[in-house]
Amino acid sequence: MDTKNIAFPETLQEAIAYFSDPDRAFNYAVMLRWPDGKVMCPRCDSDRHSFVKTRRLWYCNPCKKQFTLKVGTIFEDSPLGMDKWMAAVWMLVGCKNGISSYELHRALGVTQKSAWFMLHRIRKALQSGSFLKLMGEVEVDETFIGGKARFMHVRKRAERIHGTGGKDKVAVLGFLQRGGEVRTTIVETRRKAMLQSEVRKNVSAGAALYSDALASYEGLNGEFFHQVVDHAVEYVRGNVHTNGLENFSSLVKRGLKGTYVSVEPFHLFRYLDEQAFRFNYRRGMKDVDRFKLAMSKVAGRRLTYAQLTGKEDGQLHQQSPEAGQA
Repeated sequence: MDTKNIAFPETLQEAIAYFSDPDRAFNYAVMLRWPDGKVMCPRCDSDRHSFVKTRRLWYCNPCKKQFTLKVGTIFEDSPLGMDKWMAAVWMLVGCKNGISSYELHRALGVTQKSAWFMLHRIRKALQSGSFLKLMGEVEVDETFIGGKARFMHVRKRAERIHGTGGKDKVAVLGFLQRGGEVRTTIVETRRKAMLQSEVRKNVSAGAALYSDALASYEGLNGEFFHQVVDHAVEYVRGNVHTNGLENFSSLVKRGLKGTYVSVEPFHLFRYLDEQAFRFNYRRGMKDVDRFKLAMSKVAGRRLTYAQLTGKEDGQLHQQSPEAGQA
């Protein structure tokens, strides 16, 4: 298979036209999954196989099994063609505020349920999962995510709102290495033990750490060069601020409120991973570059519908309808 002369589409319009040809979509996807040109069996990692062109699959000689491009990836067991998958990946990584399942279902001609499942599988590929700690100048801040009471129907308000402030909302702790990446994690509380444990897990000792005046951050001076900005007095003091991280938080909330509308708490981390991917690769990268990067991460990250909905662990999670986009 000659992939040297494959021209890369640069825009969404070019991508949809390009991937409408099944052979070109297949060759392009193969090139992105195996960039060195050596196709490996996802079961035994052997390169001894034969290609069945009429069915677009390989027969592995050592393990005597067939495998396709989708096996061992987020696309596994999907009846949808790679033309629809490639367009979906392109749209998700290129839209600043994300794309709802209703919008994707109208654009691709699939059901809303299929579009919802597709988007969550793509978000699985966008997870970073780095073990490296953040260094240099690092901002840390927490925010609460949840519906505002004034926008809820009176019945829903009675069901969901039982207090003021952050009660009945999800607390999200974020880290931003200036000039580098952003990370998020969902925390149960904002107590000192919880927040400081996450700081030590994500930030290298000796880094310059900037936070607000929350009492839970007190006592970090021994390990970090910790400086505080009190938002009751000021938001910036020289180089000490958390504005970069607050900018990311506003992007997350804008996407959740304007695009997704209805997101259940047990799926929230997936939407955070999606926004973090676009934020981390926003500079110096075109949509096609983010698309290639996302497609290079699809292997080894399969997500089944049972896992997504909680059926696998005995808990049935309701599908997030993103109803506001109907």
